[in-house]
Amino acid sequence: MKQTPINIKNKRATFDYELVEVFTAGMVLTGTEIKSIRLGKASLVESYAIFEGGELWVRNMHIAEYFYGSYNNHVARRDRKLLLNKKELQKLIRLTKETGFTIIPVRLFINEKGLAKLVIAVAKGKKQYDKRQSLKEKEDKRDMDRMFKQ
Repeated sequence: MKQTPINIKNKRATFDYELVEVFTAGMVLTGTEIKSIRLGKASLVESYAIFEGGELWVRNMHIAEYFYGSYNNHVARRDRKLLLNKKELQKLIRLTKETGFTIIPVRLFINEKGLAKLVIAVAKGKKQYDKRQSLKEKEDKRDMDRMFKQ
């Protein structure tokens, strides 16, 4: 029995931010957290990453409590450590030192080895007119696809 692949996206990220550079990071999770992610019970909305003590942490990421977790259950919105190599961490620190840049989670997935991975991006916030432009491009693409399908 093959399970459906877990692919949780932060759809709001590409609308609100212009993604500059993308990284894939591992995560330090407890047993009940990975079980909830495998059930697809996670959300990346309003989450962000921050440096504390030279380590990268993801904040405000919601992983629902595991139904069968009993007293071992995790806290739904706790800070979770992200795992990257030193070179990637240095690059992220250098990129986020510039004003207007932040680190946001874009996608959460489980790789072929069964490990949870978080795709994060260095992003710059879009202005209101940029968001309108994105909506217009999306609508134009949809219209073009509709015309070619007929």
